[in-house]
Amino acid sequence: MGGFENLSLFGQESAPRSALAAKLAELAGQGIYLGTSSWKYEGWLGQIYSAERYATRGRFSRKKFEAECLAEYAETFPAVCGDFSFYQFPSAAYWERLFTGVPAGLKFAFKVPEEITVRTWPAHARYGQRAGKENEGFLDVGLFGELFLRPLEPYRERVGALIFEFGTFSKKHYDAGAAFAEDLGGFLDRLPGGWRYSVEIRNKEFLEPGYFDALRRRNTAHVFNSWTRMPELGDQAAMGDAYTADFVVSRALLSHGRTYEQAVERFQPYDRVQLENPGARDALRKLAERARTEGQMAFLFVNNRLEGNAPGTIEAVAGAI
Repeated sequence: MGGFENLSLFGQESAPRSALAAKLAELAGQGIYLGTSSWKYEGWLGQIYSAERYATRGRFSRKKFEAECLAEYAETFPAVCGDFSFYQFPSAAYWERLFTGVPAGLKFAFKVPEEITVRTWPAHARYGQRAGKENEGFLDVGLFGELFLRPLEPYRERVGALIFEFGTFSKKHYDAGAAFAEDLGGFLDRLPGGWRYSVEIRNKEFLEPGYFDALRRRNTAHVFNSWTRMPELGDQAAMGDAYTADFVVSRALLSHGRTYEQAVERFQPYDRVQLENPGARDALRKLAERARTEGQMAFLFVNNRLEGNAPGTIEAVAGAI
């Protein structure tokens, strides 16, 4: 049931990556999909990626790598989470390039654009004149359907889950979780059917019955997320009310108390596991085993910034399931 020691496909005495691919394919056959958050990491060369595959005129080409490495990724992993879509509405042409460049069996999860989930634009230079202003597109079902779902529709069967990630709300916006749950429920009621929707929050005080009920009534999954100021992943997994849908979604992003900037500084270039998080690993194992017992699909994603190397973390979790 447990045990993460002596698992090392990527150490000096490593087994071929095909062993990990076989284990992940076995789990996917049982409805348990493990994958990473994003995929364009040169630190995975020699682990997941083969440098010679991206050579141009005898030299490694970063451009070729970033354009083509997802196809090689799919030779090992059965699923991937696309974080890129949080920052834009991808065009129909982009979706076509993405899906036609990889095997049909690869399952995707996508973060819904922040145009839908941000209530006030951050006071950051990249937001230009919108910085600090209210977002008129917040929880706009029409905008979401027209600019995100419609171009994605031809590939619906290949999408495992869609993730609405909500950043931390201030008291100015929601002085209590009940108010957020009411707005969220109304939004979910108006969404088109036929997709697996999930919600990721960053306000730990919202983890209360009203929030979970709002999700459960719409068969929308709470995203079990490991993040700086959220309860530990294991603590969330122990909440019976948190299982709100007939599928499971989890994103293991950061260890509790460690900021994104601290993780980047500590772990780049993400070529090896540097600091194990046994609690997060065990929580992912339990989520997988619970979903399997319940006959549910599970989409479990790991970020490099959890331990330093997402493939290594996934290898350990898969070996323990």
